Amino acid sequence: MATAKKSTVKTGGVRFSEEPPPTTTASSSHVHFEEKLHDSVVMVTPEANGNFLVKVGFLKAQHRYEIVFTLPELPALGKAVCPAPVPSPHLRTTDLTLLPDGGLRVTCEYMAQQEGVLCEELLLLSEANDHESVTVKVHARVMDRHHGTPMLLEGVRCIGVELEYDSEQSDWQGFD
Repeated sequence: MATAKKSTVKTGGVRFSEEPPPTTTASSSHVHFEEKLHDSVVMVTPEANGNFLVKVGFLKAQHRYEIVFTLPELPALGKAVCPAPVPSPHLRTTDLTLLPDGGLRVTCEYMAQQEGVLCEELLLLSEANDHESVTVKVHARVMDRHHGTPMLLEGVRCIGVELEYDSEQSDWQGFD
């Protein structure tokens, strides 16, 4: 006696578009995005206390960076804002520009001294009101200088390398 083969029907699956893919002049090995990804720019996040957290992404140890970001309008500080003379050997404000929409463009210089997750602070003061200030925490993930080159976010630019002296790599042989 012959047995009938049981047939199974699968539901779901993959559907392919009947339209051919658009032709482009660019190489097919490149990926292009129409919209800017939020992960590719410096992120400015307001904190509950009125201060700001600025995430600048991955940086490389022993490198100096220029970081530019925009804060929203800060009515409490007024139109005249200046950086506090806080002695920080790693982060300093180099320019503050009031924007037509009321925002504030901050340009600072950051020296990524050591590897790890680092957080440095800037303090912005009102020139009109001595009691008003805003703290900006700059948060960076710093890679060791021997482990590749990070892709920098928009608003971050490497402006120099600070090499530390390594006696094992010295060309000076001394006298015998």
